[in-house]
Amino acid sequence: MRSIEKLKEEVKKLVRKNDPAHDFEHVMRVYRNSEKIGKREGARMKLLLSAALLHDIVSIPKSDRKSSNSSLKSAILAQKILKRHGYSRDEIGMVSGAIRDHSFSRGKVPETIEGRVLQDADRLDAIGAIGIARAFSVGGRSNRPFYSKLDPFCQRRRPDDQKWTLDHFYKKLLILEKMMNTKTAKIEAKRRTKIMQKYLNDLKKEIYP
Repeated sequence: MRSIEKLKEEVKKLVRKNDPAHDFEHVMRVYRNSEKIGKREGARMKLLLSAALLHDIVSIPKSDRKSSNSSLKSAILAQKILKRHGYSRDEIGMVSGAIRDHSFSRGKVPETIEGRVLQDADRLDAIGAIGIARAFSVGGRSNRPFYSKLDPFCQRRRPDDQKWTLDHFYKKLLILEKMMNTKTAKIEAKRRTKIMQKYLNDLKKEIYP
């Protein structure tokens, strides 16, 4: 797994300018999630961990209309990097395919177990306590208000997470539990979703004392 260690050092440099929600610490949390899930789900670990390291090497800000292209651009750049590190054509195809299809915005279920595990690992980092921190980090970077004063918890309207950060919970984060691919991830997602639900209940008490 020497190639994995070399990739880590390269990725650390590539993502050094990424925002806090997509920085090297995010990459390593996804890496550790992938490691845990992949061992239980029978994934090919070298390919999976390579994909985890490279999945966010191109990170376009969420406020940019082209942000949905991040995974595709990351996959293309990953091909060049993997070739330089001596990966075979088949390995490069599998890793880049997992990276391309892992993102929520593409709306796809990856074809390989490695891709499905990567998708789960990345989605787990979007929910729970760390997910709350990441959501408000992204919102703050866009100077987005925390919530709608008229309807903070989307009780009478459709969520719009381009306007209010709290809407992102209702548009995406709270539904991710049902979108996990693997049994291992589903168990962890259930735990993390409860954390978010408790947070929203606590927030409601503070907004409406």
